[in-house]
Amino acid sequence: MIRRLWTLIVAACAVQAFASGALAQQYPNGPIRLIVTFAAGGSSDVLARSVAKAMSEGLKQQVVVENRPGAGGNIGAMAVARAESDGYTALFGTNGTLAIGPALYKNLQYDPVKDLAPVGMLHQLPNVLVIHPSIPATSLRELIDYARNKPGQLTFASAGVGSASHLAGELLKAAANIDVLHVPYKGGGAAMPDLLSGRVSMMIETIPNALPAARSGTLRALGVTTPARSSAAPDLPTLAEAGLPDFNVSSWTGLFVPAGTPRAIIERLNAETVRIARDPAYVEQIKTMGTDVVSSTPDALGEFMVKDIANWTVAVQRSGTRAE
Repeated sequence: MIRRLWTLIVAACAVQAFASGALAQQYPNGPIRLIVTFAAGGSSDVLARSVAKAMSEGLKQQVVVENRPGAGGNIGAMAVARAESDGYTALFGTNGTLAIGPALYKNLQYDPVKDLAPVGMLHQLPNVLVIHPSIPATSLRELIDYARNKPGQLTFASAGVGSASHLAGELLKAAANIDVLHVPYKGGGAAMPDLLSGRVSMMIETIPNALPAARSGTLRALGVTTPARSSAAPDLPTLAEAGLPDFNVSSWTGLFVPAGTPRAIIERLNAETVRIARDPAYVEQIKTMGTDVVSSTPDALGEFMVKDIANWTVAVQRSGTRAE
């Protein structure tokens, strides 16, 4: 009896393994939606479209970008968390939504750890503090002095409540002891026109979205938020160098699918993220945006995100930032 039961178990496992392998071979047989949680035109959107194009070539199916902005990225992330677990809906996840969001929102309607399955890391990118040239400051110290003399009169834009740019701005306010009004937008791309026109004073934004304007002179860059200088702008000091010791706000992106997605599909998608990370043409294209291409296993991304949520939770508590 025990031998027969064991035989049945082995047979079932063999059938499951065969089905999983067959599923991986058949997948994908239709287009894949890649949900971006911010509006078109921002750095997340630009990077996601580059990923979609590169993965479409390897998967032999179209990866279609769909923008679902709002609520600091939570609207789009929740849509993916509630989607069918069939591998045809994926999330272009960011630390602003998936690591900061759980620390910032008390009533988050999904759990990024339990409701999303990690596929692989995609990018790491620094942020840069940029101001409108109408502000008479050419350094971080001058900006701080200017802001302290005009409490509540300056504004800082963000990609939305709960985004990395929002929290970075709040951390800047706390570290520099300045009173600056937060103005949220539906993505960095949506915020940039108002920053360029001077309707808002400043923003901490990803280098891909902000550096071109700084290089053209339409914005003034004062420093990067990472512990080390960026290879894309080595002349810019870190904010820690410029007068705010230990200031560190870094960003990352990764690919996620709904929890319950078959492991074979996750591994197929992960293989694509690894492939494009080794493609010299893709890496060079992304490098021109001031962004580093990275890759990881699904499990490594999951472990990293859990640790990052813990780190941002401390940062949120220190900043005193809250969102409903």
